[in-house]
Amino acid sequence: MFGVLVVRDTARRIGFLCGFSGMVDGRWTIEGFVPPLFDAQARDAIWLDGEAEMLNFAERIQAIEQGEEAEVSAELAALTSEHETALAQMAERHRAKRAARRMSREKLDGDAPALAQLDQQSRADKAEHKRLRASIEQACEPIASRLVSIQAKRSALEQQRSLRSQQLLPQMQATYVIQNANGKRQDIAALFAPGDVPGGAGDCAAPKLLGYAYANELEPIALAEFWWGAAPDTGGRHPGVFYPACRGKCGPLLPFMLEGLHADPPPLFGDEAIAAHEPTTVFEDEWLVIVNKPCGLLSVPGRHNRLKDSVLNRLRERYPEATGPMLVHRLDLDTSGLLIAAKTQEHYAALQRLFAVREIDKRYVAWLEGDVTGDSGVVELALRVDIDDRPRQIHDEVHGKRALTEWRVLSRADGRTRVAMYPRTGRTHQLRVHAAHPRGIGAPIVGDRLYGRPGQRLLLHAESLAFVHPHTGKRVEIEVPAPF
Repeated sequence: MFGVLVVRDTARRIGFLCGFSGMVDGRWTIEGFVPPLFDAQARDAIWLDGEAEMLNFAERIQAIEQGEEAEVSAELAALTSEHETALAQMAERHRAKRAARRMSREKLDGDAPALAQLDQQSRADKAEHKRLRASIEQACEPIASRLVSIQAKRSALEQQRSLRSQQLLPQMQATYVIQNANGKRQDIAALFAPGDVPGGAGDCAAPKLLGYAYANELEPIALAEFWWGAAPDTGGRHPGVFYPACRGKCGPLLPFMLEGLHADPPPLFGDEAIAAHEPTTVFEDEWLVIVNKPCGLLSVPGRHNRLKDSVLNRLRERYPEATGPMLVHRLDLDTSGLLIAAKTQEHYAALQRLFAVREIDKRYVAWLEGDVTGDSGVVELALRVDIDDRPRQIHDEVHGKRALTEWRVLSRADGRTRVAMYPRTGRTHQLRVHAAHPRGIGAPIVGDRLYGRPGQRLLLHAESLAFVHPHTGKRVEIEVPAPF
């Protein structure tokens, strides 16, 4: 992320400052950009020795992993493979002998001595299998014990490294100078919950720019941050697009740093006035109701006092006798389209089960930025919340949950592509991330303020629902064309 801060000096002259988040090309300081917020001398006094310690730990851990741990693991794997082969060969011999004994038993009906001999052969096979198993365990045990010992040594080093890192972190954080327009200073740790200062806090472009302006008697006037460079593997960033400050690292810092300035309040999405007749009902019977949610209306109430208006609250007013949670699924604030609500707890549970086993067919329609490559496809990218910037979702192969979307092109016009999207899982912001991510469709949905470029509205609409009614057993198919 790069940032530009428009400033005014004491002579009322207008100018600007440039900054970047974190490091560029391994450097904290580059000519033409504001420096970091930390005291470089104080940081070096801590970090030069600390970095050497961390590198030493890393080298020792790597030496174990790539040395004796790898060797013993390979030795155990080879021995295990050899034993598995021996067990498989024995199992094949025993299967052939069992088949032969079965045929012999059919011919020796009533011949007690001969049948007893066959039983003895069966017991001998079982004893042979048991002996081989015991022999394998005896052969593997010393090697497995060595491996456990080596892994314990590595784990001890990792714990020592983690502990030393935890000791260094607050010392490093103490080198940051956090100031506001009133001239007040604050320790960075005091602006976060105890023990909850995230790594990289204070290193984003916005805090750097404001800090430099205050230190040089410059009045901040306007600030913007934008992404430049290749999109990250996690997705959600596009070159040249402006983004708001992150919630996790900058959220606690900026309110303090902006004290003393005349600043616009942060935008609150979801508090705009929505017509009283919304959401309109498109299907209703004794047991459930399907509504068409407009863009800009929350599905359920938000945490802010101004975000209580929602589809759920409006439905509860319309159906005061309804029981249970009512709303069976949700749509994003910016997404319009079909939502199912149950009037009873029983039918809510039944519809939830249909969603769980994917027996409710959903189709969305969207306009995507650009001319999409291909006419159809499947996107499978695991997703999780970005803990530093909720509610944004990111792609994470390790910690993310499986997310699957099918899509096909409907039309192309004016440099945009209209697509139908079929979510086969129900992750938060799934369609938006799968559309925008370079490993997905590679084209953000038009108007997506989180994963693309903001516009008049997000051009995403849940246009179709189809399922078997949990009470009547009849198939329900509802379609409401997109309003765009």
